[in-house]
Amino acid sequence: MAGGLEPHLEALRRELHGPAVISVLVALIAVAITFLIWRFVQGRRSSRKAVLLLGLCDAGKTLLFARLLSGRYRDTQTSITDSSAVYRLSQDKSTNVTLIDLPGHESLRLQFLERFKAAARAIVFVVDSVAFQREVKDVAEFLYQVLVDSTVLRNAPALLIACNKQDVTMAKSAKLIQQQLEKELNTLRVTRSAAPSSLDGSATGGPAQLGKKGKDFDFSQLPMKVEFVECSARGSKGEEGEADLEGLEKWLAKVA
Repeated sequence: MAGGLEPHLEALRRELHGPAVISVLVALIAVAITFLIWRFVQGRRSSRKAVLLLGLCDAGKTLLFARLLSGRYRDTQTSITDSSAVYRLSQDKSTNVTLIDLPGHESLRLQFLERFKAAARAIVFVVDSVAFQREVKDVAEFLYQVLVDSTVLRNAPALLIACNKQDVTMAKSAKLIQQQLEKELNTLRVTRSAAPSSLDGSATGGPAQLGKKGKDFDFSQLPMKVEFVECSARGSKGEEGEADLEGLEKWLAKVA
């Protein structure tokens, strides 16, 4: 009986050491590694709960911050420090993010970005749609500094360009703002390609490559998802009216 089973046992042993079994084991190991990496990335993402409000002075960040938190209008002034508060989603009170309004003054904005960038789950870059044509180069320069930052590139937080002050007749559309920013960023990456960046932490000391080499820049080339919305922190009826933040609020619900 035992002698009759021996050839079958030997064949089974050979099969267990064969290429098919090795392939299965390799596949299982690959799945396990992929799962561990996914858990690690998700863990890092869940630890980043901040949504940073960035932009130039007078873009309307602070009023946007106040409207999101209370819904009410308030007079604001140029910020010289950060302000933060927990923002709870209206449809799910248990889900929240920390909104952080950072100063937009040229002498302060990069040092505050340096302080909070590692905690950013998402970034709202606020643009003054009325003054945009006049400020486009300054807007693009600040945005460029954000986009080539090594920490921002590594973490790839969701990015929203909030085209504010749409209640004003002369406001530029989100589409035009996107087109102009892509054009200016494309120019900047050429002129700044050899310049050092104070925010970049790479060993070479130079800025990271923005977009794809050899192609005109557009936002789809970035590692993070970029969206544009039109909004108005002041609202069409001024101080007495409601703000138009529906697009922004929907986006916050997605990234929370």
